[in-house]
Amino acid sequence: MAEKKNRVDHDAAVVVIGLGRFGGSLAAELVVRGVEVLGVDSDSRNVQEFSGRLTHVVCADSTDPEALTQLGVAEFGRAVVGIGTDIESSILTTSILTDLGVSDIWAKAISRQHARILQRVGARHVVQPEADMGERVAHLVTGRMLDYVEVDEEYALIKTKAPGWAAGRTLGDLGIRTEYGVTVVAVKKPGEKFTYATSQTVIGSGDTLLVAGDTDQAERFSEET
Repeated sequence: MAEKKNRVDHDAAVVVIGLGRFGGSLAAELVVRGVEVLGVDSDSRNVQEFSGRLTHVVCADSTDPEALTQLGVAEFGRAVVGIGTDIESSILTTSILTDLGVSDIWAKAISRQHARILQRVGARHVVQPEADMGERVAHLVTGRMLDYVEVDEEYALIKTKAPGWAAGRTLGDLGIRTEYGVTVVAVKKPGEKFTYATSQTVIGSGDTLLVAGDTDQAERFSEET
């Protein structure tokens, strides 16, 4: 067992089980954001790598209910199961966390079937990093948008260059919402930061727009740039 000797506030802390590429990077980012993290992994090499980087790091078998009970995992309100390739361990760990009363469980899935099972055994949130990233990159490769995030089914937030015909006109005059069914949320002038957009915002040549709306409509608007 290796750990950094700090007292964990269980109400605010997160237990991250599985410190591979996904779980490890997530745990480290949580710490950067000021969140206390208990990292758990059955591989001593991963435990050693994150020793001193997380609030606590423990080498333990997460499929053993007794081991998680002794670690006090039941006291945590939030848990992340970052185990991906070992589907059986992922499902068993999620099920044990549910039995221990952890109310907010996030779990990584490597397939839709895996995701469905995780939800059935108690995962409140299921993420598929590879699939999500593949979909995101596909949108970027096939379109002219600069970035793409699907925030809900068939609803996206995209970053795109302002179309040439918009230069020198206000958003109110352009009527983009009426014509394309999307909303320009923010505008970024070259060399500046994003600022909230209003109907009086004047679009300039080379501006970058943050646009929200139906996925198909947002993509159609991005093709106008």
